[in-house]
Amino acid sequence: MSTFSHITLEDRDEPLTLAWPATGNAAAFLHFDRADAWRGFIAGLGIDRRIPEIIQRKFVRAQTLYLLGWIDFSLIKAGELAALIALERAVMDRHGGELLKRKRGFAARLKHMVTADGLTGRDIPTVERCGGTAIGQFAVDVHPTLAERRNTLAYGDPFDGLPTGGLLELVRDLINYAYRDCIAEAASLGAPT
Repeated sequence: MSTFSHITLEDRDEPLTLAWPATGNAAAFLHFDRADAWRGFIAGLGIDRRIPEIIQRKFVRAQTLYLLGWIDFSLIKAGELAALIALERAVMDRHGGELLKRKRGFAARLKHMVTADGLTGRDIPTVERCGGTAIGQFAVDVHPTLAERRNTLAYGDPFDGLPTGGLLELVRDLINYAYRDCIAEAASLGAPT
């Protein structure tokens, strides 16, 4: 887990406030008065260290952009795009060969996690901790889907609009889920978490 100690942040005059799920409340607001509290929060959202390094690097990039949101709030939106790119790469790695060639897009892979891989809300720690649901964002039930969010950020204006509450945490949970078998195998071999 990176502590991002190489990035210097100064305390702000005003707290950073953003929508983010909290225990028992999927629609909470979190407030950070000090830079070290924000740093600790973002560092605590890392993916399992037993996940392949390429995914680690992509996810740390997302965390870094979220962290820099302390300085410029709009960078959190760029962090969302980086997080969704890390998720896309993870599901490509884990489910790429299981789908027909014409159905290998990000949306199809996310839907596959639910329909063929068995993902439910009980498999997503954030949903279990906070309530609410996320499964509808994988197919076409809830708009925008995660794939639609990624497309809007990638092909529209990534700095437009407010951050999506809890997206980094949801993506972390989904990447950990996608690699759950690899994590379990590494754990059985004694690899550190």
